[in-house]
Amino acid sequence: MTPRHVIAPLIPLVALTALALQGCVGAVVGGAAAVGVATAQERSIGDALDDAVIYANVNHELLETDVDLYRAIGIEVVEGRVLLTGVVRSPDDRVEAVRLAWQAPGVKEVINEIQVTDKSTLADFARDSWISTQLKSKLLFDKRIRDINYNVETVNGVVYMIGVAQDQAELERATNHARTIRHVRQVVSHVRLKAPPAS
Repeated sequence: MTPRHVIAPLIPLVALTALALQGCVGAVVGGAAAVGVATAQERSIGDALDDAVIYANVNHELLETDVDLYRAIGIEVVEGRVLLTGVVRSPDDRVEAVRLAWQAPGVKEVINEIQVTDKSTLADFARDSWISTQLKSKLLFDKRIRDINYNVETVNGVVYMIGVAQDQAELERATNHARTIRHVRQVVSHVRLKAPPAS
């Protein structure tokens, strides 16, 4: 099975959610971190917290149902849109992961990019991790891209992007960065364009 994907930008939010669900007073500290992340993103603070709760709930559903499935699936959540990636061994596992994602309250859309194969290796995972790191670095250092609005997952050389782009030009720059990285076979974008300000 492919090792568990990690979503660094949402870690403070997930920590806040876990603490809040346990009624812990320490959630206030995590809340400050969540506010800092959300302030820099196109999402509102409320949307960012809602996404963190959805992320935690989808994780919980997967873990409670099937530990192997939990380990195999990568999750990104932006504005209630859940992107599922990873590698499973059977089509039934793929269907089950989508079903479980829909169980989480607040989910508006489930984007199923889970691959079915039994050929992935540790070397494939290492290469995919390297690709994701390279792309995140390129986005970070490109002053014409607000990198915090992009989440990236790579599975078997396929780069999946989800988030909010400032405009079409920014989205094309981000996509082109992904295409120029070695070993990338395909780029799949689920990034939406930022809505124009109300007149």
